[in-house]
Amino acid sequence: MKKLAVLSFVFVFLAGLIFPVTTIEFWHAMSGDRIPLIQSMVDDFEKANPDIKVNVQYTGSYPETLNKLSAAVQSRNAPHIVQIYEIGTRMMIDSGIIVPVQDLLDQDKSYDPGVLLEPILNYYTVDGKLYSMPFNSSTAILYYNKTLFEQAGLDPNRPPQTYEEFLEYARILTKKDARGNTIQYGFTWPTHSWVFEQLLAAADAPFVNNDNGRTNRATEAVFNNEAGVKIFELFNQLNKEGLILNTPREDWAAARQNFIPGKAAMLITSTSDVAMFEAGLAQNGYELGTAFLPVPDKNTSGGPVIGGASLWLIAGHPDNETKAAWEFMKFVNREDQQIKWHKGTGYFPVRKDAIQTLHYEGFYAENPNYFTSLLQLLLAKRNYNTSGAVIGVFPEARDIIETAYERMVAGRMTPESALAWAENEVTKLIKEYNQFYK
Repeated sequence: MKKLAVLSFVFVFLAGLIFPVTTIEFWHAMSGDRIPLIQSMVDDFEKANPDIKVNVQYTGSYPETLNKLSAAVQSRNAPHIVQIYEIGTRMMIDSGIIVPVQDLLDQDKSYDPGVLLEPILNYYTVDGKLYSMPFNSSTAILYYNKTLFEQAGLDPNRPPQTYEEFLEYARILTKKDARGNTIQYGFTWPTHSWVFEQLLAAADAPFVNNDNGRTNRATEAVFNNEAGVKIFELFNQLNKEGLILNTPREDWAAARQNFIPGKAAMLITSTSDVAMFEAGLAQNGYELGTAFLPVPDKNTSGGPVIGGASLWLIAGHPDNETKAAWEFMKFVNREDQQIKWHKGTGYFPVRKDAIQTLHYEGFYAENPNYFTSLLQLLLAKRNYNTSGAVIGVFPEARDIIETAYERMVAGRMTPESALAWAENEVTKLIKEYNQFYK
């Protein structure tokens, strides 16, 4: 036994000399059940690539991860790969700390970006260059409780399509007890500007000028347009009539907790929650329904904007480590890995072949709620409004829009004045940011 142990040690030692292991660091912002799911993808990669070790770390929310990256770059301790949310695209491009994915693609013809869904490829391509690797992509969709629809006398297979219908359904679905206390709301949401951005694109309207910052750097906000005002007016009416259950600002968890047990019958949030909602509603005796985002009227045709995040290569590492990181990025983008990720979350596959495989296997026929966001995306208009805005101050812009919403709800501003104020403040931020990149 001792000889066997010695031989094993010698074999491992020699293998290490013959096949040196390259170690890379991967930071991500996926919490909860997604942590072990990502770890399983890392395990799959390491089995297929025994010469590469991936140290994977959950680094908090998207903003927290971005802040940690900034600190790590300053201390020269940056990871090789970091997951950054979609609105960080302009900031990452301008940062000077990345290796554009396009640079690797130009050297490695084994990966064809043509396999990516066009709207996703368009979002992360700026000035003709793909800067990051799409990974977890989502859009906003309308979730609704089919059981509560039936109980209210509504057709569970006919969700609201327009703002007028949405408001009508919210009135029917809101219930009060004998004392006048609301025991069921028509609608809830995470009080997040992302929902405003998605509804704006669905209404085929821009967020900033210069074609949403895609044909030239954006210089001003333009969301105080007819579509933007209609969105604020809709939400203002929902509040006035007590049909909406607001959450603390940007509180995704609170919105889920309102929807899953039936405190609210409808919710607009990310498609990445499909798996969670199907299981959660079933445990409460409910059936989940999903639908496209409502639009101002049936003559309006836009589409959702890509949400979620992508993987960025950070510069300053040895070439062998950058190449190892690139291999990992390609691996998690593979068809089988994207299918695994899709089924485990609700984020849709970023690849066409993954969707085709799932379709042929009958997955979407058996799981229609996973298909809603894809169909909404594939049927959407292809233009700059639906490509999504690219600005370097997106987190701050969202904070301003959410402040405007809260002021409107408090009665301090009208929908028109709140949106006008927000647009002006965001324009100031854009101009200040652009001063550094003339």
